[in-house]
Amino acid sequence: MLKTVRLTGAVFFDVVARAPWAAEQPSKEMVLPLVPPGAEHLVAYHVVTEGRCFAGAIGGEPIPVEAGEVVVFAHGDPHVLSSAPGLRAGPLMPLEREAIATSRLPFTIVHGADGPAAKLVCGFLACDARPFNPLLDTLPRIIKAGDGETGWLGEFIRFAMRESAERRAGGESVLAKLSELMFIEVIRRHIESLPPEQAGWLAGLRDPFVGKALSLLHGAPARNWTIEELAREVGQSRSVLAERFTHFVGIPPLQYLARWRMQLASTMLGDARTSVATIAEEIGYASEAAFSRAFRKVVGLPPSAWRRKQQERRASA
Repeated sequence: MLKTVRLTGAVFFDVVARAPWAAEQPSKEMVLPLVPPGAEHLVAYHVVTEGRCFAGAIGGEPIPVEAGEVVVFAHGDPHVLSSAPGLRAGPLMPLEREAIATSRLPFTIVHGADGPAAKLVCGFLACDARPFNPLLDTLPRIIKAGDGETGWLGEFIRFAMRESAERRAGGESVLAKLSELMFIEVIRRHIESLPPEQAGWLAGLRDPFVGKALSLLHGAPARNWTIEELAREVGQSRSVLAERFTHFVGIPPLQYLARWRMQLASTMLGDARTSVATIAEEIGYASEAAFSRAFRKVVGLPPSAWRRKQQERRASA
């Protein structure tokens, strides 16, 4: 899913803050034009490497974040980081805007002057939101995870700080990939923490039957699946699988497959060299006309118009 929606580590910078301090991220509509062209969805993350801070959506309850922990704002909501609850800051400073827009490494941003210090590694990830991204729909607004200095996230912090400090060739790409891996690890931990009664696409991944069904549909999207064949592969009856799948994912299996095919198609349409007929065949449609009808039903536009619109949007970003 993350590969298909083009998850990309977009920006990465270091923050040194001395109490009292506050830093505020504005709305994602203000930040998205500064990250990779064509990005539709923004994820913000902050890793505390030393000290502690408080993080929360604007208007929400701040939570403490300790050294070795990461807080992720999965929907790019406006939020504030501060040395104490209740502090507020202004919009992005010119240096922060320059850091996001130019992607120079390293970015070092300093807040405050004299008080106890906190150090953070902050950044953004970007991905597609349309036409079908069930992962985004099921993620909470805020996720916090951590394992101290000895676990995977601790390793991420050490690698990230080293790459940022040493200014080696390709450092931006390494940091971007590290950010993507960190996000995947945070999602893994979130899945593991979900209560048994939890519904949603992520909870479905954990369910032995729904998870297998999702894996089969994702692994062979062009196959002419029937609910009977899928149920037989999973090892449940047709009715039980359909009910269980709908409970977790929100839609029946074959409707999910139709939408997933459109997500795959939208990604492939990004390559102008690939014809609509080729895409139709690769995702399981017998004709270009049948694919175009299905795509328009889900997306609202025919494939050629979608391709043209996406190209124009990325060119103007």
